[in-house]
Amino acid sequence: MAEKSSIDRLNHAQLSILRRIGDLERRLLDQLPCSSSIFSPSSLDQDADCGGAADSTEARLSAMLNGIGVRDFEFKRVPEDYYRRTLEYRMECLNAHSIDHLCKSIVMINTQAPAHITDCSDRLNSKYYVVVIQYTAKLNAENIKNYLSNLNGGKIPKKKFNMRLAPEEESKKLTGFVHNAVTCIGMATDIPVILDEAITKLHPDFFWLGGGEVDLKLGIRTPQFINALKPFIVHCSM
Repeated sequence: MAEKSSIDRLNHAQLSILRRIGDLERRLLDQLPCSSSIFSPSSLDQDADCGGAADSTEARLSAMLNGIGVRDFEFKRVPEDYYRRTLEYRMECLNAHSIDHLCKSIVMINTQAPAHITDCSDRLNSKYYVVVIQYTAKLNAENIKNYLSNLNGGKIPKKKFNMRLAPEEESKKLTGFVHNAVTCIGMATDIPVILDEAITKLHPDFFWLGGGEVDLKLGIRTPQFINALKPFIVHCSM
């Protein structure tokens, strides 16, 4: 018990230091003319004038978000050990409201799709879907199957839907992003998005997901995400 208490104290101390460092970085960045983590199209030229200091992935995705009308978003870099630590630690890194606000984007494939369904050209009956779900939730693939069948007016038998996690290499090829970096913005393929209904009920309505790089995370206002990406909202978690 004493050893566990010592570890808990050490973790708490590390998180406190991390928060102080983050606060200091933000104060220092606020003093620089080209330091914003939220880009507008006009700010990209300013970033170029700053010697190309802006991160290319962050700048590219920020421009895309602005282009589709999203204004309330934020990018944050996380420590190298982010995915080896607890959800509570990750929450502190992002200054998220709760661990329920930590979400991920996963590419799913319909393994029972007819032979002529090979891509994402039909949103209602796509070979692939990107599902956004909380880390604290468990995916319910059966609900997705039922939803897609109903979406097609029952014209396609439920047995023609069998949603499974796409292989990592296939996910990378489709999205352009590696594992733990997948995001719905700027994907290599226009894959239809499914947003778990539970995320729409979060308060405050600002959640976090991958940001295009393993150590880059994107925070976004839920209504703006929905308005811009037009995801299918499905009760797909347990």
